[in-house]
Amino acid sequence: MDADVPGTVLKRERTRDAVLELIESRSPGDAIPSERALCSLLGVSRPTVRAAVDELVAAGLLVREHGRGMFVAPAKITQELVAGDRPLTVPQAAGAWSSRLLEFTTLQAGARVGRKLRMSPAAEIVYVARLRLVDGAPMAIEHLHIRAELVPGLSAQELESGDLYEHLRATHGVHVHEAVQAIEPTVVTRAEARLLDVPELSPALLFERLTSDTSGRPVEYVHSLYRGDRYRIVSRLALGPAAEVAPDREGHHPGIPPGDFAHGDAITSSTRGDIQTGV
Repeated sequence: MDADVPGTVLKRERTRDAVLELIESRSPGDAIPSERALCSLLGVSRPTVRAAVDELVAAGLLVREHGRGMFVAPAKITQELVAGDRPLTVPQAAGAWSSRLLEFTTLQAGARVGRKLRMSPAAEIVYVARLRLVDGAPMAIEHLHIRAELVPGLSAQELESGDLYEHLRATHGVHVHEAVQAIEPTVVTRAEARLLDVPELSPALLFERLTSDTSGRPVEYVHSLYRGDRYRIVSRLALGPAAEVAPDREGHHPGIPPGDFAHGDAITSSTRGDIQTGV
């Protein structure tokens, strides 16, 4: 249908909303009517229905299975960002989070990571790559760069289970305090797609974070890739003064594994008008 025909955009929007209502009234894995049945139900043409369905499939809300039909996609992991005028307290993310270690080694920082961690390019860091899973399904790939001098004897077990920052504090005497994080859209490479179980060039969210201790010393630089079809971010904007708000539950912050920072010092989340690419 031509987009210039009067009423076309509104018709598509209403069709999308009607299909979205069907999705929201069902549970993940439930079937929804076929495109032909939707045409009859909504009184619109097949191209209009297909455009709405395509959009919802791309948004990760519907799943097409060849020969079987269309189904409600697994629920997205939703994370809320809070304003920067109070310590960062994190709502609990859904699902059971776990890690699978992909790589664990000690190497020289190099120019870029050394600059971020304010250390010599020849100084050693611990490099960790791990796959983050929710209820057993791959959700993110994390690349951690930690000052080696701060974590002598850091083990793979500390990185696969439990609270990383709890280990840093209790075992290595490292007290994290502040994290500056940037988020931007990207797509996954072929290798990343295999790990995340998504098609190559699928949309994703790239998180870059620099974590500092109570003295302001950089401790860790992390960049993480989260699935765009299963992860979304909701921002809470402070538009004026309000009464004192009770702290949110501790949990998973975008780009920060669940439990990390949960028992450490408060983190300040800075809200800025532009994306910080030099984290």
